[in-house]
Amino acid sequence: MLHGRGATAQSMLALIPGLHLGEFSILVPQAERNTWYPHSFLMPREKNEPWLGEALQMLAKIEKELIEDGIPASNIYLAGFSQGACLSLDYAAANAKRYGGIIAFTGGLIGDTIDDRLYEGDFRETPVFIGTSDPDAHVPLSRVKETEKVLKALNAHTHVFVYPGMGHTISREEIDTVNRLFFL
Repeated sequence: MLHGRGATAQSMLALIPGLHLGEFSILVPQAERNTWYPHSFLMPREKNEPWLGEALQMLAKIEKELIEDGIPASNIYLAGFSQGACLSLDYAAANAKRYGGIIAFTGGLIGDTIDDRLYEGDFRETPVFIGTSDPDAHVPLSRVKETEKVLKALNAHTHVFVYPGMGHTISREEIDTVNRLFFL
């Protein structure tokens, strides 16, 4: 579970009681200075380096360690809010395989434009939830829709929910939807 810009790992832990996670182990890394990368996810990718690359490498290292410990990718879920959701989506799309699921509370693929060449593999029907507000001050609905298109092309089973006027937050309705889609 990846936190948003300016937030902490502790803020993501606050979501856990509302999610029906059962016997899941939860990893909640903390970004240095509370941000995974310094600028908007809509900036050219190179403007967010080297931080963006380091954050993606951190996710690759965590996934590799989990798989080496005997946890198949099909039992790994990536989740995040805002900047953490963008990072989760971008990492998963660049490394598409059958994951347990991807949960993005307000996010989209990273960059001023989406470069399809960065994303490869086959999600093999991995379920993906993207919830977003319309409008959202940080994540335009148009980017969410572009992201959905890329994920579908990689064979993800996408569920995009748009919540009018919700604001840049995680709502109880989103958590309930995630529970229905993934954990019931």
